[in-house]
Amino acid sequence: KMATENCDAVNMDPDMELLSDEELEREAEGFKEQGNAFYIKKDYAEAFNYYSKAIDMCPKNASYYGNRAATLMMLCRYREALEDSQQAVRLDNDFMKGHLREGKCHLSLGNAMAASRCFQRVLELEPDNSQVQQELKNADSVLEYERMAEIGFEKRDFRMVVFCMDRALESAAACHRFKILKAECLALLGRYPEAQSVASDILRMDSTNADALYVRGLCLYYEDCIDKAVQFFVQALRMAPDHDKARLACRNAKALKAKKEEGNKAFKEGNFEAAYELYSEALTIDPNNIKTNAKLYCNRATVGSKLKKLEQAIEDCTKAIKLDETYIKAYLRRAQCYMDTEQYEEAVRDYEKVYQTEKTKEHKHFLKHAQLELKKSKRKDYYKVLGVNKNATEDEIKKAYRKRALLHHPDRHSGASPELQKEEEKKFKEVGEAFSVLSDPKKKSRYDSGQDLEDDGMNMGGQHLASGPGNFFFQFG
Repeated sequence: KMATENCDAVNMDPDMELLSDEELEREAEGFKEQGNAFYIKKDYAEAFNYYSKAIDMCPKNASYYGNRAATLMMLCRYREALEDSQQAVRLDNDFMKGHLREGKCHLSLGNAMAASRCFQRVLELEPDNSQVQQELKNADSVLEYERMAEIGFEKRDFRMVVFCMDRALESAAACHRFKILKAECLALLGRYPEAQSVASDILRMDSTNADALYVRGLCLYYEDCIDKAVQFFVQALRMAPDHDKARLACRNAKALKAKKEEGNKAFKEGNFEAAYELYSEALTIDPNNIKTNAKLYCNRATVGSKLKKLEQAIEDCTKAIKLDETYIKAYLRRAQCYMDTEQYEEAVRDYEKVYQTEKTKEHKHFLKHAQLELKKSKRKDYYKVLGVNKNATEDEIKKAYRKRALLHHPDRHSGASPELQKEEEKKFKEVGEAFSVLSDPKKKSRYDSGQDLEDDGMNMGGQHLASGPGNFFFQFG
């Protein structure tokens, strides 16, 4: 009777109909034993073939499905293994190994709740089973990591999500959902090669996986390859028309590209105010697109420098660098703005960073120039002392000298307090010192080029100038 129940003929070969039920069962057992032998040798592909032959002979034998499920699990074919395990327990609800394997398949595929139910059934059958007690703990851990990951994603703590998914995948190695969430967060963290690798692994197994296509597109989008990204988003939407994330990313990608191109067009046409506004609008489209936003900040800084908004330009460059610390163009733009605002120490720091990264002749020249300007800025500014610009003519320098000398001459302040007299005398000496350098073509040239004037034996303290009225008039020749 058992042989009849277990070995009813289903779509059998005509030759097999000649075999009795006992013979069918005996032949099926032979296939099972051969399958077991290959399983022990870890030749799981052959083991699978023989267990399948046994099932063909006796399609209602629970242990055959259980064995084939075990083989499929070793081949990491968990979905097929799950089907065989479920068929095994349908045929025999007291088949402990069937419930255990079903639970393991559920857990490997990331369904921890279903896994827990299977493991509880095993405990009903074998209360002291230590293996299933550990599996239950694993399932509980996966549920907890899922919960923590959900909270982390809401808080935009993507590192926490990656950590939780890594821990969950230790028990749920075949869960595409966990892998996709990890890959998405890696992309949001700017770790694009890692995210691409995870998505590509899934697509190799399932080329129509809409989530993996979305992540591939997301990586390209965040790497500023917008046209290619849109292709992946469109493909994901073909596979899953209701994929909200792919639809939103596709819309953002198209809007960002259009707005950026409008800004570039306005800049090339010299319409700097319009370009500034367009880049600002583009920056509001997607705060997560780090690379593109870094470029937009740098572009807006370039426009800002054209509009003489130098402090805002410096701020935009700083934001660009914060988003992308390797963005050389942003360092160069900020350094030039620092030069234009005479913040030479900051300029030198940026040019040093650039030169350390890319040792080109041009970058070396920029650094040397900034270092020279820094050195010059630490000396007395004789042009400022006389109140003239650096392009002043010889006559303008003489006129300025006379005016400042009269203004600060000690005789003019003879009735002032001792403190004020001392201050005015100091300024008077500085005026004479400035004039002695700027009125001498050779010294002026050396001064303008940043060379040390002490090399000429000149006393830069101004002690060669007396403060008395006679010497003052002597200075006019």
